Amino acid sequence: MKHESVQNYYGEVLQGSSDLQTNACCTPDEMPDHLKKILSQVHDEVLTRYYGCGLIAPLDLTGMRILDLGCGAGRDVYALSAMVGETGRVVGVDMTPAQLDVAKAHQDFHAKAFGHSASNVEFHHGFIEKLDELDLESASFDIIVSNCVVNLATDKGAVLRGAHHLLKPGGEMYFSDVYADRRVPKTMAEDEVLYGECLSGALYWNDFLSIAKASGFADPRLVTHRPLTIENPELESRVAPLKFLSATYRLFKLSELEPACEDYGQAVIYKGTVEHAPHEFVLDDHHVIEVGKVFPVCGNTWMMLHDTRFARHFEFIGNFDTHYGIFEGCGGDSPFNQEPGTTVSCC
Repeated sequence: MKHESVQNYYGEVLQGSSDLQTNACCTPDEMPDHLKKILSQVHDEVLTRYYGCGLIAPLDLTGMRILDLGCGAGRDVYALSAMVGETGRVVGVDMTPAQLDVAKAHQDFHAKAFGHSASNVEFHHGFIEKLDELDLESASFDIIVSNCVVNLATDKGAVLRGAHHLLKPGGEMYFSDVYADRRVPKTMAEDEVLYGECLSGALYWNDFLSIAKASGFADPRLVTHRPLTIENPELESRVAPLKFLSATYRLFKLSELEPACEDYGQAVIYKGTVEHAPHEFVLDDHHVIEVGKVFPVCGNTWMMLHDTRFARHFEFIGNFDTHYGIFEGCGGDSPFNQEPGTTVSCC
C-alpha cells in the first residue's frame, strides 16, 4: 500500500472519527480518571481527529522525553505533554500534512491549558519507516509510543529497528496496534479502505513477535488486548475468515534479556510509589505486583524493573549467581486463545 493512499485516507477522506467504518481505530478501554481529566483539556479539533485503538500512556512519565510515531493531529502528544510536565518533552512524527497542521495550530493553547510557560512539544513531518532521515538524535528518548499506526507502515521491521536506535538503554516502546490471527492475503492488503481502517495492514501476531525480537526487543510483553468487531457487513465479508484484535505491547531496550523466562530465584517488592498506582503495579497482563508483597520474578522481569525508570519504586531480592532452570508458567500463547482480561500465572 502506497504512502499516498494512507495520506489521502487520513488527510482527506476522514474528517473526524465518525467517518470510520469499523471500530478498529477507537479506544473503548476503560480510561483512568487522571487521563480523563487531561483529555478534557485537549482542544476539540484535536480530539475529533483522533483515530487510535488503545491507551498509550504508561505510568511514571514526569520528566521523560517521549516520541509518538504517527502522532496524527496530536491528541496523544498533548496528553503526554501534560504528564511529562515542563521538565519533559514530547515529539510527534506523522506523514500526513493535514493532520500535522491541526496539531501545530494548538501548541500555545495546550501550553496554557496545562500551565506550562512554553510549549514542550514539537512535530516533524516524515515517515515512521525512515526515522533515520529525521533530525532526531540516537538513544535520546526514554519512551516511544504509537497508537494504531505501525499497521499502516510499509515496512514494520524498519519502524521497530528505528525505534530501538532512538531509545535510550533501558527505554521502552509502549504501543497499541491491530494484529491478525493469520497472515493477511495479498489481495486484501491491497484494499485501500481495509488498509485505511487499520485491518489489512495488520501483522500476524506471531510474525510481530519475531520481527520485534529481530529488531533488538527480546521478550515482548503483552499488556492488554481486546477483539475487534467489524460493524460493517460489507467490510466484514471482505476480511472473513480473518480475526483481528487490538493489543498493547511494551518492548524494552535491554541488551541482556534472554529468549525465555529463566529462574534465578529472584523476587521484587513494590513500594507503591508510582503515581496513580498506590496499590499495585501492572507491568503486563501477567505481572500485577501488589504493594509490599514478595513477588517472585524471572530474570527478564527483574531487568525490566531493575534497569529501567521503574527501579526506584522496587526493592530487589537475589541476583544472577545461581540458575534454577526455566521459570514455569510464563505466557507466550496466542492472544487469540485467551479471553480479554485473562491473567496468566507467571513470574
